[in-house]
Amino acid sequence: MDPSYEKKVAELKKKIQSFPDFPKPGILFWDIFSAISDGETCKLLQNLLVQSIKAKFPQVESVVGLESRGFLFSFSLANELGLGCLPVRKKGKLPGEVVSYKYDLEYGSDVLEIQKASVRPGLKCLIVDDLIATGGSITAASNLLKSCGADVIGCLVIIELTSLKGRDNIPKGLPVHSLVQYD
Repeated sequence: MDPSYEKKVAELKKKIQSFPDFPKPGILFWDIFSAISDGETCKLLQNLLVQSIKAKFPQVESVVGLESRGFLFSFSLANELGLGCLPVRKKGKLPGEVVSYKYDLEYGSDVLEIQKASVRPGLKCLIVDDLIATGGSITAASNLLKSCGADVIGCLVIIELTSLKGRDNIPKGLPVHSLVQYD
């Protein structure tokens, strides 16, 4: 990693804004959009993510973006690294034959899908998203990819809300790297 990596992470952290009581009372929303509205911060974030992948996940073959903010980062990372990019979407948003995975939430359930033809057995996938809170969507995406025969090698997120202990809910042995942590 670049010797100034930690300094750059601190710069990024200063740019991320929080919004109390959004989307409902009692929620503190950490907004990556506030940081990437600035061109220099976009470049900084891209550089940090690429450095993290090269250092922590050099064997990656495909970057998997989770709906919806994960899409923003997965395509640009895959493009820069010369890799494939796979979207994992909510039910009914992908054409063609899909593989589905239903998972439980605190308030019900949801379904994630991926196009069946996009995943080959043994494909080394890195899940990318903007945030890890409870770990539910990352775990569901990992299970979905594994059901297709993919090898999920890790997860890269920009923001981790450590007080929610989402990392504890992710499958054992799945490496998670977060750039910025908040309590």
